[in-house]
Amino acid sequence: MLLHMKRTTVILPDELMSRAKQKAAAEGRTLTSLIEDGVRMAMAEDTKPARRKRVVLPVSKGTGGLLPGVDLTRISDYQEMEDLEYVERMKHFK
Repeated sequence: MLLHMKRTTVILPDELMSRAKQKAAAEGRTLTSLIEDGVRMAMAEDTKPARRKRVVLPVSKGTGGLLPGVDLTRISDYQEMEDLEYVERMKHFK
C-alpha cells in the first residue's frame, strides 16, 4: 500500500515546539509522527457538539403586578412602593 504524503509548514509557539520535540525524543519517534498522531486524534473526536440538557426555567404563578401609577424608571416611586408594602407587612406582626 503506497501512502501519498504532503509536505507543509506549521508555525507553532517556541515553547510548544520545544516541548513537542522533547516528547518525541523521549518516545523515540519523529516530530512528524507526534504531530500526525495529534492531528489524527483531533479528527477522531466527535465533531458534533454535545447536546446540552435543556433547562426549564420556573414560571411565576404570582398575580398582581405594579401598583397603578408606579414608574420603575423613577427610583422614588419604587422606594415608595416598597415602603408601603413594608408598612402593610408590619401591621400583621403587631
